[in-house]
Amino acid sequence: MGYTLTEKILRQHLADGSYETGKEIGIKIDQTLTQDATGTMAYLQLESMALDEIATELSVSYVDHNTIQVGFENADDHAYLESIAKKYGIYFSRPGNGICHQVHLERFARPGKTLLGSDSHTPTAGGVGSIAIGAGGLDVAVAMGGGAYYLTAPRVINVRLEGRLQPWATAKDIILKVLSILSTKGNVGCVCEYTGEGISSLTVPERATITNMGAETGVTTSIFPSDKQTQRFLQAQGREEQWFPISPDKDAVYDQTIDIDLSEIEPLASAPHSPGDIVRIKDLDLPVDQVMIGSCTNSSYVDLMTVAAMLKGKHLPPGVSLGIAPGSRQVLNSIARNGSLSDLITFGARILEASCGFCIGNSMSPCTESVSVRTSNRNFKGRSGTPSARVYLTSPVVAAASALTGKITDPRELGMDYPRIEMPEHFEIDDSMIIPPLPAAVRKEQKICRGPNIGEPPVNGPMPEEIIGQVTIRVGDQVTTDHIMPAGSRLKYRSNVPKYSEFVFEPLDKDFSARASALRDRGVHNIIVAGYSYGQGSSREHAALCPMYLGVKAIIAKSIERIHAANLVNFGIIPFSFAQESDWDRLPDKTEVKIPGIREALQRGKSDVMALAGDMQIGLKMSLSQRQRDILLAGGLLPFTVMAAARKGE
Repeated sequence: MGYTLTEKILRQHLADGSYETGKEIGIKIDQTLTQDATGTMAYLQLESMALDEIATELSVSYVDHNTIQVGFENADDHAYLESIAKKYGIYFSRPGNGICHQVHLERFARPGKTLLGSDSHTPTAGGVGSIAIGAGGLDVAVAMGGGAYYLTAPRVINVRLEGRLQPWATAKDIILKVLSILSTKGNVGCVCEYTGEGISSLTVPERATITNMGAETGVTTSIFPSDKQTQRFLQAQGREEQWFPISPDKDAVYDQTIDIDLSEIEPLASAPHSPGDIVRIKDLDLPVDQVMIGSCTNSSYVDLMTVAAMLKGKHLPPGVSLGIAPGSRQVLNSIARNGSLSDLITFGARILEASCGFCIGNSMSPCTESVSVRTSNRNFKGRSGTPSARVYLTSPVVAAASALTGKITDPRELGMDYPRIEMPEHFEIDDSMIIPPLPAAVRKEQKICRGPNIGEPPVNGPMPEEIIGQVTIRVGDQVTTDHIMPAGSRLKYRSNVPKYSEFVFEPLDKDFSARASALRDRGVHNIIVAGYSYGQGSSREHAALCPMYLGVKAIIAKSIERIHAANLVNFGIIPFSFAQESDWDRLPDKTEVKIPGIREALQRGKSDVMALAGDMQIGLKMSLSQRQRDILLAGGLLPFTVMAAARKGE
């Protein structure tokens, strides 16, 4: 029996454990990436490990999230990140160079490599045949230090593509179709692997759109084989020598197969307020207040050139705002040189920095009760910065059509020819905004720049013998990391955990932080009760780190998403699930809960424990590896790693 592409690469990088689907394995990480919203804490944690240098083949620090410098906080963080990169031998992509996933795809991603990134959309690099996984910053810091990254050996879903896309149907519509099949939940521990004759017509940027937004299904990652399209892309980027073919074996066996005929794909949208709420564009008839084109999902050269061709010679209708954010400086330079940028400006577009910006709600928030059409990957309620806005996620051609007409429009109804834009044979390469690592001898003399907003990462204490606490908040289904730890204007405090912790659960309960800290100071453990898919969305480890700082010891949920569950363990918070989901109703706010003998249960490898709430007994389950149990006993991954290093040195 042959191997899937996923298993082939993971086996080549196996560092710990034996490969068995559903079992925990540790893999060697070749490359890492961080971005400024998660990178500051990741590098503070790296410093705590007292390492002299990184152990990866390549690590890159990007500044792309909080590039708007209102106040000193963001500028100070950027200076810290640049100085850390110089100290540890890390590439540094300066503010303005572009979004981490787009730039990494262009300049660094390679077939057959493993990439770990402190951002949930790291799977973008699966478009060139990398196993690219999003994780918390602490996991990335450990990987930079040479530690293995641990995951469940995945179930592999074969998404078999046949046929060819028709005009006005796009790669964005393919992944929206996949979302309509898989939904946003129930796919933890899976990988989507794309095969079939239909993939041969999809370019690497199109594949990257699919692997990027595959994160919304909850899978660990998504991947395409490395083939002639991959070779063509790397050649255009001046990196042809890094190409080699890699694909699944012909007799590979998959856990599930989904067949999609590309010729039947039509323009689709994610309706408010979930990427998984898929509707047909032709069934929508809504006026549009705002159109935003860009983000790491749809900001490539071909994306923006297609939009420019559609808008050329026309003008933005009254009452509609259009913003365009190129994915990288390379893309921006390219459309500037060929005149397409001028076409966009003439139409009435506001040209934004090559950054995440509008996608994370720190700029270009729509007006109250508005409809915003966006080419980004998430439309959670309030993520745009405006809680009352309705955000529809679409392809760039649908977004452009909607900007032309002032309403959500199927581009097939425009009466214009589909503009077929080809990827250039050669991009103009300019890496002057990427600072390469310094020589080792020079790095030793580098000083680290620390502004007043940058603090030490808090460290949890060992797991107590028992948890004695209170339900501090009870939340429903699909609570995202944006709900737990808001971004937008609050993101500038990411390096200052005590300050950032003041905003935990702010969108749901503004009094949570004060209530939780008061209980913590009284020696009472905080417990969070949640519904399905708790912690979906961003890899933001602060959604675990800040609750830990507030004294949260346990999450009891119907289900918890992969990255967030790992982050909880990393910071010494136990991710429990209900043995009986109906028990969610039995744990309202302020319920006093006791979980006796939890330390012993972790030590003995128990999976089932009992929580006591008054005269009620509520069964809880823990799905943890022995390694995760040891981490929880130590109080989190950072103290666990420091202790392990100390034992090794004895």
